[in-house]
Amino acid sequence: MISVIFDLDGTLVDSEPNYYESGRRTLARHGVPDFTWEQHARFIGIGTLETLESLRDRYGIRAPVEQLLAEQNAAYLELARTGTESFPEMRKFVERLHAEGVPMAVASGSSREAIDAVLAGTGLDALLTTVVSAEEVEHGKPAPDVFLEAARRLGADPADCVVVEDAAPGARAAHAAGMACVAIPYVPATAADPAFATAALLFPAGQPEFTADTAYEWLCEHPAA
Repeated sequence: MISVIFDLDGTLVDSEPNYYESGRRTLARHGVPDFTWEQHARFIGIGTLETLESLRDRYGIRAPVEQLLAEQNAAYLELARTGTESFPEMRKFVERLHAEGVPMAVASGSSREAIDAVLAGTGLDALLTTVVSAEEVEHGKPAPDVFLEAARRLGADPADCVVVEDAAPGARAAHAAGMACVAIPYVPATAADPAFATAALLFPAGQPEFTADTAYEWLCEHPAA
């Protein structure tokens, strides 16, 4: 039986604006006042820890990365609890798979606390009960660890798993895990990234193009289904 593993941020929910704002506040507190959305967009799909490690080195921030991570998580949780929206068609897709009894999981680069807050705030926690954070594995995306751990917890063979992703690092991770990928680029301009060339199904215009019906029909035709 096919199993479906969802990325969270930018795939199930539109949380990137909250990640940008929480990162901007954290960097400003440490002497980087002009962090832009364009700079943030380069890290979409990469875990918060890895992102902060890179930014700390780039800007010569002296605070330990653990402190930066705690500060950003606190700021993010504050924003996430006040409002994170799920993508309507993606919610429909999850609801349909749940009704059909398809095993599902969430595998995200976010902290477990952040994942739980977003899923609870959107009500998706009732539908998606298997969750893996990059904090729980050795390497975050583009390494395949989170997807392989999600498959293990579902009791599924990686070859029988389909990953739903919005970012190039996630598509690379899915490919490295030996899983088919449905790609919905959060930033449509990245659709030409070579990582998305490995996707079994690509919606190059991103969420505006994605429909639950199209994804479900493709899933029914997938060899592992």
